[in-house]
Amino acid sequence: MLHRRVYQFLIIYFIGFAALMLVKYSLNLSDYTIPGVSEIWTTCRRYFGLYLMAVLNTLCVAILGHLLSICMATVVGIIGRLTIWIGSFIRVAAYNIQAYPIVAVAPIIFILLGDGLSSRLLIAAMICYFPLLLSFIGILSEPVKEIEHFFESTLRMNWRLQAKIRAFENIHKLITVIVGSATLAMVGTIVAEFIAANAGIGYSIRIALYQSDLAKILVALFLIGICTSVYLVFLEWIGWLVKKRLGNI
Repeated sequence: MLHRRVYQFLIIYFIGFAALMLVKYSLNLSDYTIPGVSEIWTTCRRYFGLYLMAVLNTLCVAILGHLLSICMATVVGIIGRLTIWIGSFIRVAAYNIQAYPIVAVAPIIFILLGDGLSSRLLIAAMICYFPLLLSFIGILSEPVKEIEHFFESTLRMNWRLQAKIRAFENIHKLITVIVGSATLAMVGTIVAEFIAANAGIGYSIRIALYQSDLAKILVALFLIGICTSVYLVFLEWIGWLVKKRLGNI
């Protein structure tokens, strides 16, 4: 699974890279505008280790932000499934908060929390929690009538058991949306670092942009894709283990 996912990324990356080189040589653009293959290779050898550490730094924050967003979506999803006014209020509040673009909210976060780990973590969680929230609310709001009727008849039903039943019946959907939202966590972290941070690959890309160094950006994008692919495969493996374990219950 891992090698297939990495191969797929490499194919996509090098197709894009070949298209970029085609534009460069067909329009006879200078190396200052689009660097040549030799310059990109030299940059890769020089900055590979440094950028790899920056990507791993970003990935660690993205993973923490992803876990935080799952917790946030779970709590809001459980409350939002209720038909009373508080459930409706929570859903509307979550939708309205998501309506604000992160680039508009991020300066407030950086002013209040600074440009360290907490700001990157919060922005990563804010970006990827919304698709999780929509799925969690949808899943936790959908009754499993036969099973729930049994527990209601025996007076054993409570909100915890209800949430477990609905989550168990839709475990495939939950795993799919959790894996899919992982890429948004990575994107959110990079965006936070790009806007105003002092570490991570987003910060490195921002410096490279100020230097008009496209070669560094291409190396950074390559490493981001590789590390993200590995993380997604890991999540899919965890999901497979969960489904296998639940299938044996």
